[in-house]
Amino acid sequence: MKNRWLIAASAVGVHASIGSVYAFSVFKKPLGQLIETATNNEIALTFSLAIFFLGMAAAIMGHFVEKHGPRKAGILSASFFGGGLLVAGLGAAMENLYIIWLGYGVLGGIGLGIGYITPVSTLVKWFPDRRGLATGLAIMGFGFGAMIGAPVFNFIIEYFGVQNGGIANTWFIMGVVYIVVMMSSALYLERPPQGWMPAHMKEAIESGKQKKVEDLSQQTANEAVKTGPFWGLWVMMFINISCGIGVIYSASPLAQESIGLSAAEAAAVVGLMSLFNGLGRIGWASFSDVLGRGQTYMVFFLIQIAAFVILPNITSVLVFQIVLYTILTCYGGGFATLPAFIGDLFGTKELGAIHGYVLTAWAAAGLAGPQINAYLHTLTGSYELTLYIFAGAFVLALATSLLMISYIKRARAAKDLEEAQGNVAVA
Repeated sequence: MKNRWLIAASAVGVHASIGSVYAFSVFKKPLGQLIETATNNEIALTFSLAIFFLGMAAAIMGHFVEKHGPRKAGILSASFFGGGLLVAGLGAAMENLYIIWLGYGVLGGIGLGIGYITPVSTLVKWFPDRRGLATGLAIMGFGFGAMIGAPVFNFIIEYFGVQNGGIANTWFIMGVVYIVVMMSSALYLERPPQGWMPAHMKEAIESGKQKKVEDLSQQTANEAVKTGPFWGLWVMMFINISCGIGVIYSASPLAQESIGLSAAEAAAVVGLMSLFNGLGRIGWASFSDVLGRGQTYMVFFLIQIAAFVILPNITSVLVFQIVLYTILTCYGGGFATLPAFIGDLFGTKELGAIHGYVLTAWAAAGLAGPQINAYLHTLTGSYELTLYIFAGAFVLALATSLLMISYIKRARAAKDLEEAQGNVAVA
């Protein structure tokens, strides 16, 4: 029997590697200097493709993860993600944006999608007593990826120089590093035996001190996708990701243009932003074990409506960072709370596959968020209008979360009544 905390550490190793994608804003201006003919939207498409293929690979490969297990899936993810960075490095060396799209966007994105869902369903099974904490642990690593990656990427680029292979060498070096880290982590991943519970939980249930809370249902991925709650999750995630990813994509230039930071200072902001992204994942997901999943999403959206309204009007560096980091905790928390929410609604029967289906919202948002941001910035010369539009979108997300809370209350009451009637019949 493997140690579940070492399983969690291995999951963090995979997610911390692929999470470096969130440091892409560090490459934005250097790519513009390297390939001067590339437009703002064409450079944005590199990141958009990575997120699009992340979502699509997660949806398509969810069944592969459930069938073949996390070890094989993790090795496959490492091959695609690390190999994609090597191809992107070749594209940067050739100053060919199409090859960069292929490596970073397509191949890297596929690796992202497989790696993202690989440890999550496994950890939910290892932590039946703390679902939110478990998924928060895994997905926390994804948030921390850019905190480590951003300053490292910026250092390597500046060490070599943009015109002397800085971008290419960054992707060559880090591609090899991530392959080693991800494969080493994947080799320890393994699912627990069917129905496994930690000793303290098993003893508490057998002694009657704790009641085992059953999931609302046990559905396959193809059954879940036909239900209203599935699409409620999809809408909430699409809005949360589109708006958050728009901010992540533009974080470095937004900090430089809004409050006058240098490129190095902005890179540091991106790194700290990722710290709060990661802390939000573990913090909010753990909090959802107490507050409830639907209520946690409701809080996310209330906070972000206010944050996106005030962000364009901030001139203080400190206040700017506080608001930005608060947004990132909610953004990260949405991802980390999602797998536990799926488990509550649809059970763990095909959690990985359902998770992959919901993450098609990430694919769509990866195209929508950065492209809307880049287009409106080109049109208006600032990010103000974009942030106001995002605030309005969160109002719709808030309404959806309230509907989800109402559904869960009614479904839980119906299930409790059904169990009570069953107990009476048996008696």
